[in-house]
Amino acid sequence: MPTPARTDRGAIVDAASGLLEEGGADAVTMQAVAERVGVRSPSLYKHVENRRALLEAVMTAAVAELDALSATVRDRDDARRSIAAQLDGLRRFARARPQAWALVMGIAPGAPLPSVASTEGSVRSLLEDVTELTGPDRALDGARLVVAWANGFIAMELAGAHRLGGDLDGAWRWGLARIVAALEPDRPAA
Repeated sequence: MPTPARTDRGAIVDAASGLLEEGGADAVTMQAVAERVGVRSPSLYKHVENRRALLEAVMTAAVAELDALSATVRDRDDARRSIAAQLDGLRRFARARPQAWALVMGIAPGAPLPSVASTEGSVRSLLEDVTELTGPDRALDGARLVVAWANGFIAMELAGAHRLGGDLDGAWRWGLARIVAALEPDRPAA
């Protein structure tokens, strides 16, 4: 009769996510995760192939969390409000889980880049709303614009780089309103 499993994939991903937030991607090792879930590291290989697969599982969980957040705040009646709500949600997520945010955005030192599937999953709702404003020909350009602006602002905020004073939340709202307004369809030159 086989020995019952002492852990499962969910517990392993949760433990790895905790380690990620505490010490960045370099803190997520098979040994550290095994210690956190109370098993020996060889036992983890029944659930994840290697460290890279472990980080990818953490990334997949973070993308699912962001996707669920986007679904919760999404306004299907107004694409502008929906985009703003989703980017506000991204900012809240980044503040609460800065290392997971960096992992999803592909800027976490020592971590693999997100797969195309992960990237597509993390921006699916946003891309749909941007498409409503820009049309299909400029949707990807528009999504890149808002994601780059939001993530640049967030990265500077998390790094403590907004040091010139002023109301940071007000600056976020002001910039967000302008970046969303920039998604209006191009008008022909007069």
